[in-house]
Amino acid sequence: MAIAHLIREARERAGLTRAELARRAGVAASTVGRIEAGTRVPSTDLAERLVRAAGFEVRVALGDPDPATDALFERTLRRTPAERLADATRAAGFVLRGRRTMTHGSNGRG
Repeated sequence: MAIAHLIREARERAGLTRAELARRAGVAASTVGRIEAGTRVPSTDLAERLVRAAGFEVRVALGDPDPATDALFERTLRRTPAERLADATRAAGFVLRGRRTMTHGSNGRG
């Protein structure tokens, strides 16, 4: 999610819409949307291209680990495989329901 946040922050600080950033970077607006939503992880090259298209540059530096990230990993690892599978199944159902709603809403049936 750090990359999603980075891309969104660069775009917003540049005052660009997703479509404008996508056009500048030579990608589809849906690609920028999926990256910002965290459903697609861009390659390093694509992330850098998007940040540059917003007028910024990527700088990499070492820092201290984020305790919140460590805690999330630890909580996840304490869950059983069945619990993780149930969470993934619920998340997939949520996404499918959202897609169906968007499809029905965009064609006037919903």
